[in-house]
Amino acid sequence: MQHKTLLVALVGLLGTTGCETIEVVRDEYRGDTPHEQYLAGLHAAGLAGTALSQAWITEAAKAIRNPVDVDLPILDEGWFSADDPTAIGYRFPASRGRHITVTIEIDPEEPGRVFVDLLRVAEDSTHPPRPVEADTLPGGGLRYEVRRDGVFIVRIQPELLHSGAYRLTLGENPALAFPVAGHGMRAIQSAFGAPRDGGRREHHGVDIFARRGTPVVASIAGRVRRVEVTNLGGKVVWLGDEKIRRSLYYAHLDSQTVSNGDRVEVGDTLGFVGNTGNARTTPPHLHFGVYARGPSDPDPYLRPNPRRLAALEVNPEMWGRWVRTESDGIRLRAGPSTRSEERAVLSTSTPLRVIGGSGRWYRVEAPDGQVGYIAARLTEAVDAPLSRVTMRAGAELRSRPLGDAPPRVRAESDAEVALLGRTAGFAWVRAPSGLAGWVADEDLRGDRQKGVETPF
Repeated sequence: MQHKTLLVALVGLLGTTGCETIEVVRDEYRGDTPHEQYLAGLHAAGLAGTALSQAWITEAAKAIRNPVDVDLPILDEGWFSADDPTAIGYRFPASRGRHITVTIEIDPEEPGRVFVDLLRVAEDSTHPPRPVEADTLPGGGLRYEVRRDGVFIVRIQPELLHSGAYRLTLGENPALAFPVAGHGMRAIQSAFGAPRDGGRREHHGVDIFARRGTPVVASIAGRVRRVEVTNLGGKVVWLGDEKIRRSLYYAHLDSQTVSNGDRVEVGDTLGFVGNTGNARTTPPHLHFGVYARGPSDPDPYLRPNPRRLAALEVNPEMWGRWVRTESDGIRLRAGPSTRSEERAVLSTSTPLRVIGGSGRWYRVEAPDGQVGYIAARLTEAVDAPLSRVTMRAGAELRSRPLGDAPPRVRAESDAEVALLGRTAGFAWVRAPSGLAGWVADEDLRGDRQKGVETPF
């Protein structure tokens, strides 16, 4: 309680210094997220130093440091592997007055939790992204109302040893229900900020035109703060939000149907459209205002998302399998769109591990560890080898296309292997035993040798 009282006092003192400073203070006093609690539990149990835990911790940081860029809404599917800890990060902008929603459907092989974290990217690049909402699955999704324009990151990560298919939907929708029954944005004919009284004041709301007597409804669940009649607004209702310090203003009503202190739910009738107050000379309409530390433009609070959720058009059976690029110059992008930033330009036959998909795009991991999206039509499954080559005696089959990557095995003699792909001075090969890995190009010969016995 003392911490909470101190926080309120500090926020009050810093109220004039900017939202970023206030959020830094709040972050100092917030409780741990489920993800942070789980990590603390690994340390307490002495498990944080294990190779598997270290991989889990590394992936958690990587998802925040290098997320994929997406436009909401997005449907993304993939697979979590118990043997290969992973985390996925999605970055996107969002405006004040919008709801960010995260829902996940899990088909687990083993029961376990999936951590869902929403973080806000700090305007000051020296500050890390700050958690603003968190949840775990199974048990629910995540819903957050944006109170200040910014960039956000959603991180999804299962706990250790959890595997299974997932179906993730990230959404972005208006925070408020439309306040005039049966109507939408087309009914708005006077926008926020329009001049009034010859420019002496601005319009602090929107005017929604409808027939007299059309029901005016609650846009939020809340409590009626004031029902009154004024010279300017005529018959008005003030509705208070019980979760956020915000008031909604309904004016020019023909009549009111609620009283001071009434508790209402979304869609409950507050009154009916009219033209009372200073609107007596205009057609019937509702003046609708949003007030949170002053007037706010209601448009982003009400406007539906113009983008539709794209259906998955790639094959989920490819999750965890390998594909390779069909030609030179194919782009690995930060998001599932040709508008997304290029992360790499790939050469022919670059192997890529498919870890998920969205729309017509695969989400893949490149040989250098970069994660991004590639158009599925520009890839082919790694079924048949490109050719068969000879791996020299003493050559090392490595887990990554890096000279210092741990070797999986060393060839005791020349061995014929299947060439599956190439990247940056390394070849991805598979031995007859099925073992696959990376070999330096200099350790391969292109001639095919018959009857060479492989040590793999």
